[in-house]
Amino acid sequence: MKDPLFQPIKLNQIEVSNRIYMPAMHLNMASDYKITPRLIEFYAERARGGAGMICVGYATVDENSGMPLCIGAHSDEFIPGLRLLAGEIKKWGAKSAVQLNHSGRYNFSFFLGGRDAVAPSAVYSRLTKETPREMTISEIKEVIGNFARAAKRVKEAGFDAVEILHGTGYLISSFLSPLTNKRNDEYGGSFENRIKFGLEVTRAVRETVGKDFPVIARINGNEFMEGGSNREDLQKYAIQLEENGVDAICVNVGWHESPVPQIIASVPEGAFGYLARGIKEKVHIPVIASHRINDPAVARKMISDGLCDMVAMGRSLITDPYLPQKAKNGEEDKIIHCIACAQACFDNVFKLKPIECVCNPVAGYEIERKIQKAKEKKRVLVAGGGPAGISAAIALSKRGHEVILCEKSVNLGGQFNLASIPPGREELRRFVEDFELELKRNGVKVYTETIVDEELIRKIELDFVIIATGSRPAKLEIEGHDLPHVINAKDALQGRVDIGKEVVIIGGGAVGLETALFVASSGTISAETVKFLLINGAEKAEDIVEFATKGTRKVTVVEMTAKAGKDIGRTTRWAIMQQLDKLGVKQRLATKAVQIKESAVVVEFGKKQEEIPADTVIIAAGAVPENGLEETCRKMNLPYIVVGDSRKPATLYEAVHQGYLAGMGV
Repeated sequence: MKDPLFQPIKLNQIEVSNRIYMPAMHLNMASDYKITPRLIEFYAERARGGAGMICVGYATVDENSGMPLCIGAHSDEFIPGLRLLAGEIKKWGAKSAVQLNHSGRYNFSFFLGGRDAVAPSAVYSRLTKETPREMTISEIKEVIGNFARAAKRVKEAGFDAVEILHGTGYLISSFLSPLTNKRNDEYGGSFENRIKFGLEVTRAVRETVGKDFPVIARINGNEFMEGGSNREDLQKYAIQLEENGVDAICVNVGWHESPVPQIIASVPEGAFGYLARGIKEKVHIPVIASHRINDPAVARKMISDGLCDMVAMGRSLITDPYLPQKAKNGEEDKIIHCIACAQACFDNVFKLKPIECVCNPVAGYEIERKIQKAKEKKRVLVAGGGPAGISAAIALSKRGHEVILCEKSVNLGGQFNLASIPPGREELRRFVEDFELELKRNGVKVYTETIVDEELIRKIELDFVIIATGSRPAKLEIEGHDLPHVINAKDALQGRVDIGKEVVIIGGGAVGLETALFVASSGTISAETVKFLLINGAEKAEDIVEFATKGTRKVTVVEMTAKAGKDIGRTTRWAIMQQLDKLGVKQRLATKAVQIKESAVVVEFGKKQEEIPADTVIIAAGAVPENGLEETCRKMNLPYIVVGDSRKPATLYEAVHQGYLAGMGV
């Protein structure tokens, strides 16, 4: 049987060697719109890894359409850089494309020198917290021409195709959507008028690049915006795009303002394949499915099942550039999977930082962080098998050192094991599974249930120690903290204790909120049960939603500061807050727990006190470093470095990257 993932496919006149399409993603690696060596090497690595086609961007079509960290295509001065990028991608056998876009109402006046962003209508943007200016007819015509001129530059630079972004709430989709298009002229009102701008852009690009140059449209399968374009409208739009010269359609979902999660771990893998299918059944050109396709098995099934013709694998290729090659060679056990945390990729976009990856410390640093063999082989002990220790051990072994990793508990993984317990966070466990195999492949000697102390260190005869022994829960020194119904978050998550019906969680950081998710989900029905009830018409849909979100426990989170989840990445935090709200979890912010009683927690806010009923109190008041081994190493004059939570409480990103850099430095 031929592998459907690795069959060639034609887009207009070009043949793509396989069905893996790396979609355009904000990388923030351009400089003043210019292509940088960092950007070139990032994409070159993904081309070497075997992706069939790589789309870069988005690229700007005029000075109002983006910001200087975007790739520029709005002037001839950018062609030489684009040519270098196209050449490097094609050098390794991948086909290349550039996505063109105008951000419209999603641009910030800050990047426009104080000018207002432009849009079909002056509708407030919840993303930018600004209201754009309505475009004139002459401005609309000018932007259409700008798309065409930018496409000409893309072709001149040597790319194989051009993609036009028609979705995600940017300019073209804001014309399409009745939510943001309130015009009463030829570009507003009816569906036919609202699609006019996007179709005119498409025709202008097609006329400019010629009939044989592939033109791809990336559109929403559903905006997931109340009052916006629905699936049926977007399917009709796809038909119109095909009739107006588009050679393939890449289907994404949602806007940046949409309340529906799109890329994080709580979204099931391949969840939006049904939207690609809905469009594929209406058109006769290749359709590319997007979002949460992190594994070749999922991608392969989506193609085999007829949901799509190609799969867009973006963040999965940030994490493992060689995923396609490994899948083709039957080495899928070697793949390092994206865990959909969004901590360093999507979250970095909003920080105006170049994208990085929690699971791949080299992503975005392909030039400076490539492994170099050490000049002298050393015997190194890594104390601790959490994310920092695992990352350090792998880097050390790749540099040629002899590595021994000791973990005091039964399993490796540390904080990943706890973080993967709450509903919607199970995928974090994949990190541990992937990296356990990576440790074996790199010859790291792993010993679990092993405590590192002076006696063990003397017995092993070491040259260096990486201290990654993690942290322990911080004690909350308030009256009643030692009562029998007071437990810590770790024990609650691991199911080691009974939990009552009325629960107060003290601490609204990542651990506190994840614990709240876990506890509040008790008694809700599973996804499998939801499907069973729906298919069999056993209950009303609205009742099923209640069964899936109404647990058997009443949960309140008490947080001293004015904001909960400050140590959670922006994208994941937003989704967790939505989940907590749906589960009925109450959050008491700027509120201090001052006493724990047998059946209540006394809290203080402002100058008032109040009692919150509680038959279980869970302490999630942070953590303190567990680094007693540091003194032992000093006493023995043994070189060492402290990483992760042992150094100070760290995020998963910080732990993995600190461990890797420590291993690189030995």
